[in-house]
Amino acid sequence: MVNSFLKVISIVLIVFFWSCTSSEEKSIDQATTVKTEKGEIISVSGTRQISGIYPHLTTYAHARENGTYSFGNECGIGALAVWNEKLYMINYAAHEPKGSEHKLYIIDKDKNMQVFQGSIGGTPAARMIHKESNQLLIGPYVISSSGEVRVIPNKEMKGRLTAIARHLKDPENLVYYYDMEGMLYEVNVHTLKVKKLYHNPLPGWHGKGAYTSQNKLVLANNGEHGHESSKNWKITLENQKSEEDKGILAEFDGENFKVIERRQFTDVTTKNGINAVPNEQSPLWSMGWDKRSIRLKVLEKGKWKTFLLPKAAYNNDPSHGWFTEWPRIREIGNGKMMMDMHGMFYDFPETFSHNNTAGIKPMGSHLRYIPDFLSWNNMVVLATDETSIQGNPYAGQPQSNLWFGTREELTNWGPKSAYGAIWLNDEVVAKTPSLPFLIAGFDNRILHLNNLGEIPVTITIQIDEKGTGDWKELQTTALEKEGYNYYIFKNDLKAEWVRLVTDKTSKLTAAFHFTDQNLKNSVNGAELFKSLADINETGKVSHTKLYSNKINYNLSVYAGEIENNIFKTMQSYEFLKYDFKFVEGIKDSSSVMALKNKKIGEEVEFYTENSNISLKATENEKEVWTEDAASIILHAKEYQLRLPKGNANYSKKFSAKATRVTREVESERELANISGTFYELPIYKVGKEPLYKMMRPVATHNKQITEFNTWNGLLVLSGVKMNAKPSEHVYKSDDGNVALWFGGIDDLWSLGKPVGEGGPWKNTQVKANQLSDMYLMTGYDEKTVILESDVATDFELYIHINHYSKEPVLFKTFQLKAGEKITYKFPEGFSAHWAQLKSSKDCNATAWFIYK
Repeated sequence: MVNSFLKVISIVLIVFFWSCTSSEEKSIDQATTVKTEKGEIISVSGTRQISGIYPHLTTYAHARENGTYSFGNECGIGALAVWNEKLYMINYAAHEPKGSEHKLYIIDKDKNMQVFQGSIGGTPAARMIHKESNQLLIGPYVISSSGEVRVIPNKEMKGRLTAIARHLKDPENLVYYYDMEGMLYEVNVHTLKVKKLYHNPLPGWHGKGAYTSQNKLVLANNGEHGHESSKNWKITLENQKSEEDKGILAEFDGENFKVIERRQFTDVTTKNGINAVPNEQSPLWSMGWDKRSIRLKVLEKGKWKTFLLPKAAYNNDPSHGWFTEWPRIREIGNGKMMMDMHGMFYDFPETFSHNNTAGIKPMGSHLRYIPDFLSWNNMVVLATDETSIQGNPYAGQPQSNLWFGTREELTNWGPKSAYGAIWLNDEVVAKTPSLPFLIAGFDNRILHLNNLGEIPVTITIQIDEKGTGDWKELQTTALEKEGYNYYIFKNDLKAEWVRLVTDKTSKLTAAFHFTDQNLKNSVNGAELFKSLADINETGKVSHTKLYSNKINYNLSVYAGEIENNIFKTMQSYEFLKYDFKFVEGIKDSSSVMALKNKKIGEEVEFYTENSNISLKATENEKEVWTEDAASIILHAKEYQLRLPKGNANYSKKFSAKATRVTREVESERELANISGTFYELPIYKVGKEPLYKMMRPVATHNKQITEFNTWNGLLVLSGVKMNAKPSEHVYKSDDGNVALWFGGIDDLWSLGKPVGEGGPWKNTQVKANQLSDMYLMTGYDEKTVILESDVATDFELYIHINHYSKEPVLFKTFQLKAGEKITYKFPEGFSAHWAQLKSSKDCNATAWFIYK
């Protein structure tokens, strides 16, 4: 069936062949207008807005009128800048130092978007305003105060441009460009003449940050590469101590390089950000991380200090550094600054310095992959990296969009829950204070302490109440040899930072869990998600399989029914990008991938930085999850984990065969939908099994959500009630046979906090002294466990207090009589990642966790 949109396209193509110099402007509907020239989109206008997202602003790896996709695995939006009252943005390819079809985009206050026709693409994320010449430098583009765009050709400056900084010797005429391969260039802002100064002068892979302050150029690399060559390095590694020495933070004085720290670092900036000022003397900040925590380093008057913060998520952690593009500290309007790192937004005071460290506070967590953000027209604008096709067989081409909203909306996304450590199986020297760890702004705060040494120690907890460096003793905790203890901070404790001191040298772990005490319930999202069918819904429900197309910009929709836990296709449609309507028939043959459910052991076509590797899709017979009387069982390749059960009707209606279980919904980030709960799944390498042991629950929805996808910058959900009324979020076909829900990825938090019940044992025959499977505790609120045994025995409850600690610690021992039932309510504010149990005798046992 040929619809009006396709007729318009056909007419435009005919006109194109008649006159290659003509341009066409066509109104798709009242909301969207597209202007094309020679088969390329040159501008798009629109008014449709869903959850802060304008679909017409979606960026792709190209701008072809018909949407036909050629090459490019990723198109995250790498940099944003406001210039001449307009918003400029650039998107990036995964690994294209010689350029690509990616574009420079210019957006006006009415959300009209122009595509710069001289775009050369590549992998850019650099931006700086050069004061003396009054020019915006963004990626390889140099933009005058009148809006004229000049381009530095790839052949003159090959690289993946990640940062631009003021020059140390001739700042009026020259700037530095730093690229991901580590090359450091010098460019004349007037003539655009390029000079390469150094070719990979520092260890660490992925040059990310660069900024000039206090007469130093500070450079940051965020990962490590196994095949990295040291022949061009301008420093030696005599201070390399362990396998943890990855990435780098370094100084350059114009002649020599100096290593500050061998850790993974990203952003480097000051309060002035991209508005780099002459003779910058403000405190300079750089963000990095290791396996313990986020590392915030501050340079002031030539000296560095380090502060630690917790991680909300572990998506950024891999040592290769591919998954940190590009956390920032930036101004977001009304004199406020924001820091984004490891899945958490923080209020960040522009006054942050060595002796004034108060004011960093968590705003909330998020699922979006956010390479940049800023303030524009009284709105916060987030850039995203949404749909990649690296290891993702369920999308045909990469695409990303912007989000427009307010700071208050950001604080209403995910919980202020985060985790981290000061020490992690570390040899700690007696009477030496640790680095400060952020404690301000979090609700429930628990400190887990584990002594792995052979002698007893006493740990002193100290706090800095006002961020002035005035430390006071709060509490002492004694640990036996190889002993464990925990400390829960009082809710009314007012302090900015905490640090620890041990009285004896020992091998120690000190891990924090901070959790939000105001988690959402389903009432929060009742209106937003009212069109989605509850699990107990008996009326007709629209179920689909979805695929973001490769040969056009549309969404392939396989509509069907679920019978005997199997999805059966009944009809097929394309949902059109511009006018948001269903038309019958699917034109993209690659969309058949959407009919598959990813299983453990599946290998897919994926991309690495060194090569394209195409692997035949194969599937292991083992499902992602199954269920027994005790819990949901998550089947990884080499282990299994246990998760809480949701509504009992999920077992009857939907198995892993019927629904989409795992899917990449943000670039290099996966979600799982298991028994009525969404989980975030960090990954370590593209196309490989997720790091299930680092998963966190997002929301328990109790809905018939059988499919989820990101497309056009939007989250798309299947499971809409057929009698639901069309709205901002709900679109239905004219024939009434299919409906979809559209919103933003971080709308998911409003489905309600994670809840459930189950355990590692339920009337299970247990052998003495054998640890049970790991059972999930992260992210759940009120926690109770019920223990039963048919014989007198001791149950030992073990907990995992940090994802990088290999062994659990013994939390509590319960003495049970035969047939006795013990109910234990965990203390308010208690949190751990996983729980395991062990019985001292063979028995028939139940360990039933209830999370409300």
